[in-house]
Amino acid sequence: MADNDEGLWVRRFHPADDAPYRVVCFPHAGGSASYFFPVSRTLSPAADVLAIQYPGRQDRRHEPGLATIAELADGVTEALLPWLDRPAVLFGHSMGATLGFEVARRLEAAEVRPHALFVSGRVAPSRARDETVHRRDDAGLVAAVKELGGTDAQVFEDEAILEMVLPSIRTDYTAAETYRYTPGPLLQAPIHAHLGENDPKATVGEVRDWAAHTSGRFTLTTYPGGHFYLNTHAPAVIRAISDALRPSDLHITQ
Repeated sequence: MADNDEGLWVRRFHPADDAPYRVVCFPHAGGSASYFFPVSRTLSPAADVLAIQYPGRQDRRHEPGLATIAELADGVTEALLPWLDRPAVLFGHSMGATLGFEVARRLEAAEVRPHALFVSGRVAPSRARDETVHRRDDAGLVAAVKELGGTDAQVFEDEAILEMVLPSIRTDYTAAETYRYTPGPLLQAPIHAHLGENDPKATVGEVRDWAAHTSGRFTLTTYPGGHFYLNTHAPAVIRAISDALRPSDLHITQ
């Protein structure tokens, strides 16, 4: 298996071919695969970490972005299937959590069950908010992203970089904010939700409703911080993923 699939969806920063399981990471709106480089470095070689790269950014910046979760999920699922020869955990932050959920639904429909789905900083699919940040002008969009605090401030100070990244941010916000859950079978995979206590994008109640989307186990863990609590508490979240994948629990479900 090549380090990058033909469609450029998958990044392996620290390939671990002999690892007993894989962890698939889905970035937030405006984010990129490189956000998960530290996660890959920490988990390797115990896990083979696959970071998903959406179109329209970094080395895919010349490709048009995909403005719906459904389109993203279809593309990611097709790219991931060859990699799921061993138990896989899906982890998504913010928009990435919704995308991870939709990918998990598609995988289970194809009789490839993820070992677990970890969702971070995102309301349950059935609790979508009516948000319209994607319709704001550039200044309004930048202000919204700044408020969440997850993007390096230098990005907003460099006009050339800002011009390059704004289209992908807008496309991602469009996908995230226009997503609406379509009822269907519950996931069989357990769902583990993680959340910053002061997250303006998701309340504890909205996140707790992820429990209604699985027939398996559900857990909810909160941390001090806001939407990007993960920047500070990544070690704790990584430990939770590791704990969920103890060797005695590993199984291949295809």
